[in-house]
Amino acid sequence: MNSTLGTTTRYLDVTGGRIAYDDTPGPGVPVVLLPGMLDRRTVYRHLAPLLSAAGHRVVTMDLRGMGESSTGFTDHTPAALADDLVALLSHLDLRGAVLVGSSYTGATVVRAAALAPGRTGGVVLVDAFIENLPLNAFQKALFGLAAPLVTAFPGLWGAMQKFYYPADARPADFEAHRAGLARMLREPARKAALRGYLKGDSAPVGWCEAVDVPALVLMGSKDPDFPDPGLVADRQAAALRGRKVMIEGAGHYPMAGRPQAVADALLPFLAELDDEVSR
Repeated sequence: MNSTLGTTTRYLDVTGGRIAYDDTPGPGVPVVLLPGMLDRRTVYRHLAPLLSAAGHRVVTMDLRGMGESSTGFTDHTPAALADDLVALLSHLDLRGAVLVGSSYTGATVVRAAALAPGRTGGVVLVDAFIENLPLNAFQKALFGLAAPLVTAFPGLWGAMQKFYYPADARPADFEAHRAGLARMLREPARKAALRGYLKGDSAPVGWCEAVDVPALVLMGSKDPDFPDPGLVADRQAAALRGRKVMIEGAGHYPMAGRPQAVADALLPFLAELDDEVSR
């Protein structure tokens, strides 16, 4: 079938089910894009064409239990998602791929880079939680309240998207995208996955130590999930021995809200890796 990214959806069988992905060929550094929890790979619908136009091979992957991937999985932790990602890298025989993780899957791409160093050329975190600062009392209360509410009322996640996208950083198709998320999460078969993601540890500390590839940290300057987004980005860049770029005016999903700014930060990083390979 055709995904809303304009490419044909493909599937990979993994332990416990199958993972949906698409693959747009290109001669440049391959880029694998993972959405955050309770999201679909179409969150990259505006960024992926910019990377493809620059000549890169672009792969986007739905997480287990979400999007066009199958339901019925029993493990939805970042480590389990990393196993899926490594399986996909092997299946596509990718070498030197740049792994891009958003929010919950920042930890996933870091884990995958450690598991498959020969297939990983770089890591990019987009408003990720890994190596986050400890939650303060307000955040603990907020997340503690949000999890049971979203579990009981899945459509609430669609409504919450307005919180994550500043009003002046919403794509033209924002309403359609958030309505699609709400419809997806209302499907009865998604409930186990929804609970699994909300209970997963999205902010492990120490995983970055095993990563030995170039790293880039992208962070929306108006991300409401972090009291100080810049400080969290600094912490992550230091842990990965990489660099950070703040995406001004963006919220938690800059690849959708500020895709050109993300491309402007990501493409030079990819060009540097391409130059290293060519030497």
